[in-house]
This record gives sequence, structure tokens and C-alpha cells, in this order.
Amino acid sequence: MASEEDTRIVPFEEQYRKGVIALWEKCGLTRPWNDPGKDIDRKLTDRHGAFFLLLQAGQVIGSVMAGYDGHRGSIYYLGIDPEHQASGYGRKLMIHCEEFLIALGCPKINLLVRRGNEAVTSFYETLGYSEDDVISLGKRLIPDI
Repeated sequence: MASEEDTRIVPFEEQYRKGVIALWEKCGLTRPWNDPGKDIDRKLTDRHGAFFLLLQAGQVIGSVMAGYDGHRGSIYYLGIDPEHQASGYGRKLMIHCEEFLIALGCPKINLLVRRGNEAVTSFYETLGYSEDDVISLGKRLIPDI
């Protein structure tokens, strides 16, 4: 079993791409209409955001993308390998993202959770997040598939 010392948060590196996509698939974060490789490519062009990985003994066990548009921060693709969930790693990544965004002057984070995903909603509530009285609208501009 790996120790806490073997677990660290690092910026995304290309060598971990396959591990990240495998993690997202294992966590159920991928969707047929989103190409995860293209999502990574797009994130790598984001000058104001970050893409963090949680490594344990050199293996990807977590990921999160953070963005900031000058008004609000956003969190995407937070995933912890199911074998490591409920170990505090999701909280650790979220605290890391919050600190990153605070350092940029970000006053608030918005994040999206798919309807019916009560376990994830409960996780965010333990971190102080609550439902806003808003409707999220979307429009695809560039089809991935």
C-alpha cells in the first residue's frame, strides 16, 4: 500500500494522458458526445486555468480542471479512482483548486453536477457548496464526434 508521502498533486503532463482518460472512464466522467482527448487538448490552451493530477506512486488516481474567466471560477473533471474514493483525496484536490483560484483573485466557484448524482452533490455540500438558483444552459459550437 502506498503511503501519503507517495501521493502528490502535480500539473498535468503529457505522459499521463492515457492514465487520465482511463481514470475518467473508470469514474463515469466521459460521454459519447465529448472526446476526452480533445477536452485535454483544449484545456492545455487555457492560459488562466490549471489541470491538476493526483499521483500515487507515479500512477494517476485523481484529476481536476480549474478555470477562471475573471468573474467566476469553474471546476471540471474532478475524479478520484473508485478504489481510492472516501479517502479524502477529492477534498484534497478541491482545496488545492480553491487555493489556486483564490491566488488569482477569484471570488466564487461555479461547478456543474449531473442530475441524479446525489453522492457527488453530497460530497460538494460537505465542502460548503450549495445549489444556486440558476439554470444552466448550453450550446455545442464544435462537435467532437
